[in-house]
Amino acid sequence: MGFVKSAQELAAGAWKTGDFHDAEMLTVFFETTPKTLNALLPPPLKPAALPIGFVFVANYPRTNFGVTYRESALFLRAEFGGEEGSYCLSMPVTNDIALILGREIYGYPKKMADIHLVRRGKGIEGWTARHGVRFLEIKAKLTGKCNDEMAQTIIAQSFQSPSDVLVYNFKYFPAPQGNGFDYNPRLVREIVRMNHRLVEFGEATLKLQSSPHDPWADVEVVRVLGAVRTVGDNSMLPGSVVAETDAAQFAPFGFMKLDDLRGETR
Repeated sequence: MGFVKSAQELAAGAWKTGDFHDAEMLTVFFETTPKTLNALLPPPLKPAALPIGFVFVANYPRTNFGVTYRESALFLRAEFGGEEGSYCLSMPVTNDIALILGREIYGYPKKMADIHLVRRGKGIEGWTARHGVRFLEIKAKLTGKCNDEMAQTIIAQSFQSPSDVLVYNFKYFPAPQGNGFDYNPRLVREIVRMNHRLVEFGEATLKLQSSPHDPWADVEVVRVLGAVRTVGDNSMLPGSVVAETDAAQFAPFGFMKLDDLRGETR
């Protein structure tokens, strides 16, 4: 159990999937603008056919990697190689091990944050804050109906069980000399398999705010489409590197995992 592991310890600690048991998630879908997608999707990702995004707040009471935590995230729909998926723009968490595993294995842009998810009768709300700024606020009433009736039909199809969610992330590390990257940023394709035991639809309100460190309001919300609360077991399947992007092209996008500390004094 020391700094250096034996072959037996390595074999015992190996896991192929990240499993989340009894995961509770509140997801809100919204329409954004083509301008937003064009501005925020790094190449070689392209905007999906419809300008859609979503946020979620989740509580993970039990995992196969030994930690419990809460998480929130902001996604934009994107396309690569003819496959539409969801690009993760930001993913705050409440646990350091969850942060490390998500960032270093899959490339999720994780930061530590204060996250809450509370259910009261048919009402449920979630929020996320860092540095004193609450940049994500969700409120939903689980009436069985979404804000947009036509969108609910499409949303419901994606919450059949089991369902696979295709996620795109960029895996990159700043170079030790303080300029550029260790290697060309890599586009990671990964599947999250969702096994829902409970699915509840509702009407929602969504508020995105910005701070210098978490500019969530860069994502324009044209209208909210609806909310979904789920409870079930999710698995993060092994991912794969499907492309590399030019380091100079990616450089403007390479601050999702970092706070903006320019001008900070101690």
